Amino acid sequence: MINWIDVRDFAVVKHVSLVFDAGMTVLTGETGAGKSIIVDALAILLGDRTSGDIVRPGSDHAEIQADFDLSENPQAI
Repeated sequence: MINWIDVRDFAVVKHVSLVFDAGMTVLTGETGAGKSIIVDALAILLGDRTSGDIVRPGSDHAEIQADFDLSENPQAI
């Protein structure tokens, strides 16, 4: 389970931080609200390929961090 994600200087986002509660989480919002940015950042954390194009214009680097609880998933450990 993902506990939180913190994204800085990724695509058009300067900074976003989300904390997830136990249970099902749904990302909703209007078109252009940034849902796909969170999903893309999570995909990169999980090993998806990317390029330097992900860095927000005017920034030196992008930073994506997250915390996962794998205690109930021995295969992932």
